[in-house]
Amino acid sequence: MPQSATSIDPEALLAIRDLELRARIVVDGLWSGLHRSPYHGFSVEFSEYRQYSPGDDLRYLDWKALARTDREYLKIFEDETNLRCTIALDSSKSMNFASGVYPKTEYAKTLAATLSYFLLQQRDIVGLARFDEDVNNYLPARWRPGHLKRVFALLEQASQGLSTNIEKSLQSIGRLCRKRGLVILISDFLSDPEQWHQSLAHLTAMGHDVRALQVLDPAEVNLDFGKPAYWEDIESGETLYVDPESLKSRYQDRFASRQSRLLEVFRSAGVRHQTITTDQALDQSLLDFVRNLRGANRSRP
Repeated sequence: MPQSATSIDPEALLAIRDLELRARIVVDGLWSGLHRSPYHGFSVEFSEYRQYSPGDDLRYLDWKALARTDREYLKIFEDETNLRCTIALDSSKSMNFASGVYPKTEYAKTLAATLSYFLLQQRDIVGLARFDEDVNNYLPARWRPGHLKRVFALLEQASQGLSTNIEKSLQSIGRLCRKRGLVILISDFLSDPEQWHQSLAHLTAMGHDVRALQVLDPAEVNLDFGKPAYWEDIESGETLYVDPESLKSRYQDRFASRQSRLLEVFRSAGVRHQTITTDQALDQSLLDFVRNLRGANRSRP
């Protein structure tokens, strides 16, 4: 996928071994994108009005109040309380797939590291849960010196690479995250969404603002693999002879149908969803996601 002149090439980024350095580079790109956009403010909410004075920023003029009263009032903003966020990262075997140089898991953990670094810079609090058949590592949301180092250390741990059970993992996340906040799910979501629909809906019913970042390899979207070969299912170990060209059209139709079912499950549960492929510049992929975080639930730690 072509990148803009200011975006970060994902292959060059993932060649950097230090996860914290990767996160810093992407956050710098995010800030650059936010400053170029009409997006203003991150951790602010409306507080009160005051009378307009010459020289004040007209972006905050309340035009509705002007129309009703013929008086000029400005909206005044104040810092919100801290955002409590838990990032849930899929560490199952399917995330190890790669048609290119780097697997989905490397891209996904860089997403998690970048979001953690960005939110902690905002003085929000961040926790991390890694899951496959269940949540196997959990770091509660904190804001304290050294916490980011602990997040990065957990992200760097080798995964057990087991099969995926999103239903059980979501149930565990619900038990671990009793206080409402933001839950960011990072996964390929390749299991049947009907199996975990109720667990997802329960998480949002608890008051959590749940967001889903679906990380896919480009070949999983278009089946662009080239010549026929024996393929092995990463999670089950089953092998199958596949001719990609003969199956491409049918595969793409079935993939589109499955994605439609997945999107319907997210919509019905009240979850915002975004699909990202591993050939996309990571800073650009996260730009819209970060802009939309302004409406997330916030609560004091």
